[in-house]
Amino acid sequence: MLLAAVSISAVGGNASPIVASEFIADPAPTAQSHAGTIVETKQGLVAAWFGGKQERDPSVGIWVARHIAGRWSSPREVANGRQADGSRLPTWNPVLFQSATGTLMLFYKVGPDPEHWWGMVMTSDDVGAHWSQPWRLPPGILGPTKNKPIQLADGSIVSPSSTEHGGWHIHVERSSDDGKTWSTSGDVPSHGIDAIQPSLLVRPHGDIEAIGRTRQGKLFQSLSSDGGRHWSPLRLLDIDNPNAGIDAVSLADGRYLLVYNPDLPGRQWWDGRGTLAIAVSEDGMRWRRVLTLEDKPGNEYSYPAVIQTRDGLVHVLYTWERKRMRYVVIDPERLIPSEP
Repeated sequence: MLLAAVSISAVGGNASPIVASEFIADPAPTAQSHAGTIVETKQGLVAAWFGGKQERDPSVGIWVARHIAGRWSSPREVANGRQADGSRLPTWNPVLFQSATGTLMLFYKVGPDPEHWWGMVMTSDDVGAHWSQPWRLPPGILGPTKNKPIQLADGSIVSPSSTEHGGWHIHVERSSDDGKTWSTSGDVPSHGIDAIQPSLLVRPHGDIEAIGRTRQGKLFQSLSSDGGRHWSPLRLLDIDNPNAGIDAVSLADGRYLLVYNPDLPGRQWWDGRGTLAIAVSEDGMRWRRVLTLEDKPGNEYSYPAVIQTRDGLVHVLYTWERKRMRYVVIDPERLIPSEP
């Protein structure tokens, strides 16, 4: 593994909050890598992504690496889309989730495209060293489509999901028995907003905020006050985004952090994923951009995943030019907006 140089600029001239940055594997084990996910376990970090010849190709499988004793292990493929008849379908969008009971879950999708894929899950009892055989989620349950579930104080797991057949719609799936059974909220009222891939933020007093990508050039927001069972109609936030995946996390200091592609003025839509940035918010409503991780029009830096670990550091994993997965560690105390 090689330490990678990062194109980083801090808004307002603040000292860089970047603690470390590297590629998880260099060279990568596959021609393309995309759609990362990351989780903290009791022994260290675990990351996953899908990799193969290219997106939608049957060669694409789910790859996992573990960050133990200060370094990333060599990635290995832990799941693929091989069917009972010997044929193979592409896999998509892995999502790691560490349950409070200690079970590590790996959700992912199998299918020819997002309109016809289905949800799969496998588990690990030894923080990702070994995995169970995968099984298909029940009809009507898709699993998280890109971003991590959250676990509430009562133990309920709330999983952000969405569908792309018959239009773009978001919904939320809940489990009160550690992922053994699931129920769904049904589609959140969209009011004409085409939205997918929500990320969930826990707000004061137990409210939950969903935020994610749309076809309308802005990020969407929806709120739940009953643990994710019911949601307010979608509304657009004043955050430009070129219909690209995002992720967000509630920070221990009470702020919220967003990793996203900003749709910058003067850029053509195909350059929209050439800039990857971080914004922070005091209330989850109004966001201020504080850091630029990548800025190279024409390239792709996308599909971020973000967590905050017990030591307070923020960890970001994202697609780097579709070739590799880049991992960045950030000190959130140094993410200070320069403008109101």
